[in-house]
Amino acid sequence: MNKKTIRDLELSGKRVLMRVDFNVPLDDAQHITDDTRIRVTLPTIQYALEQGAKLILMAHLGRPEGEVKPEMSLAPAAARLSELLGKPVKMLTDCIGPEVEAAVAALATGEVALLENLRFHPGEKANDPAFCRQLAALGELYVNDSFGTAHNKTDASTVGLPTLFDTPVAGLLMEKEVDALSQALENPPHPFVAVMGGSKVRDKIGVIKNLLDKVDCVVIGGGMTYTFLKALGVEVGDSLLEEDQLDVARETLDLAKQKGVTVLLPKDHVLANDFKNPTEVKTVEGAVPDGWMALDIGPLSAADFAEKLKDAKMVVWNGPMGVFENSRFFAGTEAVAKAMAASGATTIVGGGDSVSALNQLGLGDKMSHVSSGGGASLKFLEGKPMPGIAGLTDK
Repeated sequence: MNKKTIRDLELSGKRVLMRVDFNVPLDDAQHITDDTRIRVTLPTIQYALEQGAKLILMAHLGRPEGEVKPEMSLAPAAARLSELLGKPVKMLTDCIGPEVEAAVAALATGEVALLENLRFHPGEKANDPAFCRQLAALGELYVNDSFGTAHNKTDASTVGLPTLFDTPVAGLLMEKEVDALSQALENPPHPFVAVMGGSKVRDKIGVIKNLLDKVDCVVIGGGMTYTFLKALGVEVGDSLLEEDQLDVARETLDLAKQKGVTVLLPKDHVLANDFKNPTEVKTVEGAVPDGWMALDIGPLSAADFAEKLKDAKMVVWNGPMGVFENSRFFAGTEAVAKAMAASGATTIVGGGDSVSALNQLGLGDKMSHVSSGGGASLKFLEGKPMPGIAGLTDK
């Protein structure tokens, strides 16, 4: 990474203001259902505490739209972090104001406090200068370890706040994310295969186009398959179709052909008669008949995809091959995940549903890198600017 990191700062006795991503899922009882986002930033938190920092963590949860909403409090995250660290985490009642300033000033070396949800204030999403100054008053040093929000353009805590510190730096998770994803863009080994799934062409087309100069093959699955197939003149029945993306799909296929990149689309499909309540399921090759919708790639396609991955030296995967939440349409996603795990390639998985599928299969630790930020990893692979990274100090 070409940015300074927390290792470049002298932390002892300093108040360190660290942006983290604790936007964790909660159930109706306010229990965290997946603490991955807390666990992945533990190395940075523990490093800061071991170096004698007085640590002030800031994060957001959900979309409270600038209002205080108790159900979006970060208190459950503070409790879980305390368990993981084996030491108390002081949960503060706000993120700015005199009470917060007093609590932060009272922190001893090696202690940690968590500010309440930044988005309870409209200034966070508006990158309000006054809000930035109030946050900046809490710390002497600034660290950004929130890769999951690095693509947001107007967050005060990641865009405006760093400008108020002499040496804003990256945390260890941010460093790890940037280094891993940069491999795919800068000097990837070959054969390099991109596996793109999920429902929408418009969500992934930027990544596909950016990778066409770098990959040898693009494997396409998931709901967006059927816009590409329709663009090729294949009937897709009642499958998901983005009519406004047909020209984009054709252009992308033409561009891939010009660049000598293989595009692998499914040749068979697992069909259902209804999305929400499928009472009939069958597998067909070729066109999808009227009255049926494709909800997963078929076994022939799964075998083709796995064969293509077997000899790869690098694989980037973003998006499931079907409606994996339903076990009847999970086989395609499972086949891709298992093929990647067995490939020996450098494997990079870009957040979101792909990570959920990996967790179901227990294969997360078989991948070279599993990104903590779905949207952020997509923007990074698109080659788009990352405001939360751009403002950090260069080496």
